[in-house]
Amino acid sequence: MPLTRLLDFVRGPRVSAVLAAVSGLTALGACIFAPAQPAAAATFVPISGAGSTWSYNAINAWATNVAGLGMRISYAAVGSTSGRQDFAQGTVDWAASEIPYGQDGSTSIPPPQRGFTYMPDTAGGVALMYNLHVGGSQVTNLRLSGAVIAGIFTNQITMWNDPKIAADNPGLSLLAEKIVPVVRTDSGGGANWTFTQWMSATQGASWTAYCAVVGLSPCAQVSAYPVQPGTNMIGNSGDFGVSGYVAQPTAEGAIGVTEYQFALETGFPVAKILNAAGYYTAPTPDNVGVSLLQAQVNANMTENLSQVYANTDPRTYELSYYSYMILPTALSSGMTSDKGYTLGAFGSYLLCQGQQQVDTLGYAALPINLVEAGFAQLQNVPGNQVPTTVTAQLQGCGNPTVAADGTDLLASTARMPAACDQLGPLQCAGPPPPPPSPQLAGTVPITMDVPPTGALTVTVAPGAVILIEQGTTAPLTATGTMNDVTVTDTRNTYPGWVVYGMVSDFAGGGSAAGSTIPGDQLGWRPMAVSPLVGGAALGTPVAPATSFPNGLGDTAQVLAAAPAGQGLGTNTLSASLTLDIPLVAAGPYSGSLTITYLSVGTA
Repeated sequence: MPLTRLLDFVRGPRVSAVLAAVSGLTALGACIFAPAQPAAAATFVPISGAGSTWSYNAINAWATNVAGLGMRISYAAVGSTSGRQDFAQGTVDWAASEIPYGQDGSTSIPPPQRGFTYMPDTAGGVALMYNLHVGGSQVTNLRLSGAVIAGIFTNQITMWNDPKIAADNPGLSLLAEKIVPVVRTDSGGGANWTFTQWMSATQGASWTAYCAVVGLSPCAQVSAYPVQPGTNMIGNSGDFGVSGYVAQPTAEGAIGVTEYQFALETGFPVAKILNAAGYYTAPTPDNVGVSLLQAQVNANMTENLSQVYANTDPRTYELSYYSYMILPTALSSGMTSDKGYTLGAFGSYLLCQGQQQVDTLGYAALPINLVEAGFAQLQNVPGNQVPTTVTAQLQGCGNPTVAADGTDLLASTARMPAACDQLGPLQCAGPPPPPPSPQLAGTVPITMDVPPTGALTVTVAPGAVILIEQGTTAPLTATGTMNDVTVTDTRNTYPGWVVYGMVSDFAGGGSAAGSTIPGDQLGWRPMAVSPLVGGAALGTPVAPATSFPNGLGDTAQVLAAAPAGQGLGTNTLSASLTLDIPLVAAGPYSGSLTITYLSVGTA
């Protein structure tokens, strides 16, 4: 059964529109709404972000935790590149990215016109995940020096029994099998960005030579790794593409560049990397945290990892890095003081208590120097009410790297590497192999009849939504947020579901009688109000027809869907709406945005 929204649009010196959630088609009187005014006292209001897929697990957990404090934080994991673009265009309040503006070669996005700054949010390590066996047993204690890593990922070292690899691994007798380097070739890869930055800084001759071979100019760090044709190197899209390829049973000899969390999710080992102190270390939370104690902050607030690479602390993991939260520093592009207040509170939470359990998700807690840098940048968000002194920020912060009195805790407590991890004739053994699979003794048939239970319900929250005109000169647009759509599926047969939206043309009334605005002038970007469950996924954003051939219009577009075999649970959905306003007569316009749904399989 369709659930319908009505739009009443009024064009004037300031443009606003009303969307009311109702059941069935009803008339909605024309109204003119003034732009929202700043609140007398700061209150939490919904804020939206987009960007890094690497940071998604942490941001999603934080957003869930602060919901109990009254904060509504939505985040779309669209990738660092798209996140930076969305922030620059003002379609989100903040973004998350491993890559700064203007620094990604041909796919570079220039800095936005709106004021912004960078704040540390998640830390971790780039991992070299591998699939390697000797005598039928998985190798779990591979060690690699920087020169060998550079040789592998520039196709100069192509066999696992190469003498240079043997020198790193005195306790292993690797076979004469080919090395298959696996890299991410789509833009926006934070692991590639950090890895090629490290290559350029520490293995400059190898990286420069490789740039010449693959035609990369300028020869700088990149998020899309260049693949040399005619070699064993494999290029895939996304970190799941890299980790998924390496984890295949048929991918013997593969080694991939990915974030540590993706290796953890597959259960495959990662190489220990030789550091400046002469120890081979893994990307553990302690090692990453100790490494980033040496991270410097450039004048433009981006990271400088040169001291991490040169750090002589035995615990250093050289491929450590952190992601940025891109924060607004001006009341523009839809930013308000209440949004700034909410963003300041959310940022304070993630820098402190939010870092307590990130190690279970494959990250490392931000060390004290990056927490201090984060609070310094939160001060620049308009409307924030963050404590202004370092003492007030850090005492009782709750970050596991910071003591209760606000001093550093990590440097004195992080575990030192074992003696057998030091460069030399000894090599630590890897984790023991998993126990053998149980042997089948026989089967006993058991039958039962499971009756279908539960139901699929979809509801739209009532109330009015105001679309506010952006700008005062043509071309004009109006933006806002759709009321919540709640999808609850309790069916035990898991048939899956799809929720769609389509919109009619907007008919003018009063002084605009006889004039229309085509429905395909309305676009949307689906959003998750609460973390998605049951395998649900958001639909693809649809831009207004002036910038994309479709728009919503009378063609059903997917708001969200859960495939057959999934969908159980409750998902609360919404969408940011953008209406491109053509040259039409001034006056009230109304139309209907219809939400429909269907079951994918048999209920």
